[in-house]
Amino acid sequence: MDSLPRLHSRNGTAWAEAGRGAPLVLVHGVGMRLEAWAPQIAALCATHRVIAVDMPGHGESRRLPEGTDLAGFVAWLKVFFDDLELQTASLAGHSMGALIAGGAAATFGQRISRVALLNGVHRRDPAARAAVMTRAAEIREGAIDIDGPLLRWFGKDSRETEAYRKTRSWLSVVDHKGYATAYSAFAGGDATYADRWSQVKCPALFLTGSDDPNSTPAMAKAMADAAPAGYAVLIDGQRHMVNLTAPAEVNAILSDWLALEEGMR
Repeated sequence: MDSLPRLHSRNGTAWAEAGRGAPLVLVHGVGMRLEAWAPQIAALCATHRVIAVDMPGHGESRRLPEGTDLAGFVAWLKVFFDDLELQTASLAGHSMGALIAGGAAATFGQRISRVALLNGVHRRDPAARAAVMTRAAEIREGAIDIDGPLLRWFGKDSRETEAYRKTRSWLSVVDHKGYATAYSAFAGGDATYADRWSQVKCPALFLTGSDDPNSTPAMAKAMADAAPAGYAVLIDGQRHMVNLTAPAEVNAILSDWLALEEGMR
């Protein structure tokens, strides 16, 4: 699945879908594209209508205006639900997509039957916040660092892996303006909906790698503790791109999550 054929909504969002059944919407992270979900699409389409989207300014999706914050990306996702006439759906997001998914659960949660945040961030400490804001400013000025993110996401011993190669290729061709807008929203959005988890009643999965230095296990556990039907799952020895580096484990965890009834965990 190096490249998947897209459909396009009337409001400029590109998506790919596979399978039949209850809808599952997948939102990737900043700098990526919907192919980052390829292992999950292939596995979960056996039981669900899997809908993977290109985030605005990524893949073939139209950009949002420069300066759009996280709330604007959440509003974009609601429009996409409207365009596809999705009354309810399961929703999973990775990294920036996890922030969007959390915002969706907080603001139009009646349409979210269950939510999963993979490698989501939550209330960064001052040092981490300063670092990510600095990176956001550099990206807005046109400095696109590829190797730095890959080192954080994979560690130094993964350069020969297929997951690393694919991720590098996607990051290398990302639209710079779309990337800058999304990254700024990502940098400033870790606290936007942080106080809203107590209002999210649906099953809420918070999954991350035990060795992820930025979307940490502590963050996953804090969100899970705050959500009435929340639970955290850690995959030992993994970092940020866990859905690509441990696909079998992630697929099994997501399959169990998809089998949960609302109000249960």
